[in-house]
Amino acid sequence: MWQKPWGYKEGFAICGGLFLTGIFLQMTVGKCTLSILSYPVNVCVGLLYVVILLSAYTFSQKSYFIRWMGSCQAAVSSMVSVAVLTVVMGLIRQVKSDIPLSGIENWLGFSQMLSACSFVLLFLWMVTLLGLTTIRRIHHFHWRDVPFVLNHLGLFLALTGAVLGNADMERLHMTTKIGQAEWRASDENQKMRELPLAIELQDFTIDEYPPKLMLIDNETGKALPVGKPENLLIEDDFHVGHLLDWEIHIEKKLPLAASVATQDTLNFVDFPSMGAAYAVYLTAVNDKTGRKHEGWVSCGSFMFPYKAIRLDDQTSLVMPEREPRRFASEVKVYTESGRRDSATIEVNKPFELEGWKIYQLSYDESKGRWSDISVFELVRDPWLPVVYTGIWMMIAGAVCLFALSQKRKEDNV
Repeated sequence: MWQKPWGYKEGFAICGGLFLTGIFLQMTVGKCTLSILSYPVNVCVGLLYVVILLSAYTFSQKSYFIRWMGSCQAAVSSMVSVAVLTVVMGLIRQVKSDIPLSGIENWLGFSQMLSACSFVLLFLWMVTLLGLTTIRRIHHFHWRDVPFVLNHLGLFLALTGAVLGNADMERLHMTTKIGQAEWRASDENQKMRELPLAIELQDFTIDEYPPKLMLIDNETGKALPVGKPENLLIEDDFHVGHLLDWEIHIEKKLPLAASVATQDTLNFVDFPSMGAAYAVYLTAVNDKTGRKHEGWVSCGSFMFPYKAIRLDDQTSLVMPEREPRRFASEVKVYTESGRRDSATIEVNKPFELEGWKIYQLSYDESKGRWSDISVFELVRDPWLPVVYTGIWMMIAGAVCLFALSQKRKEDNV
């Protein structure tokens, strides 16, 4: 070992040394944090890092160690080491980096892997090897090296951009109400911030799945049969169905209804207004005993209580709350620059404006479809173009690699 030429043993030995050094730093200094790498510190650190890589490469002819850093053995050993810690990260439940840990959990840092000194050192080692390898190939560039340079330089940009831009990324929550413009949002620490944009909620809509009927246990409240509950989907053309030993006949449907208390029961009437609930009048007949029950069943709303039918001492027929299929917000967005845009924001369909991505996050679930509140998540990552540039370079490198391999096959033929 340590006899030239160095190989995989030396590579894994260096990675092991970096891992132990990281554990020692974790125990003495504490975990790493990227919060200090905010603008303009991250720009200065990034430029300094590139200068160090270029300076190190100029001494590669005089230093065997620096020349070896561009070898396959160094690259493979570093990637395997980082991959092992990544697998460990996937196997151990991760917690937020601002949560204090104690004991061996704090010394190793595996529960906060991205902040663990051992992971940071190995990641930095891998990126450094990647950077030196890319610089060497660019210095001795040939056209056949285009796929290699695109792939490696793209990966270098994506990794460094993601790390350096981490502290600059903003993730905020904004709660808006219909007819009111809101320009304040809260961060993960519930600290309010004023933004250079305002969102006015014009309308909020929810498309719901058809209501369902199911049987529940009167004592436990669990859906029956336990483990594999059955339900009936009340679609427009649904009239008759079975739940266990009960045959269900739908007599009347009221998509928008309100409950009205009479002298001895609870009745439902049409109510096309705020707070209306879905209700059905039905008959339930037991196939074995012939016992018959009839009455209203409703999922209720924030204004009206739910209504169930008690079939016997063990079971009741209920309608659970309707599940949202799609919810969207009609908004107007204003910026300090005077821009004014209208948009429809849905889940997985964000609206992007001046570097901000606005995602539909939530709503007032207690009101359901009648919610007049919409909650948005606003994300801003100024380093995202750098990461995307790296990703597109890797895609271009893969295309070039495929094209060159096809050309070589044709030349060989």
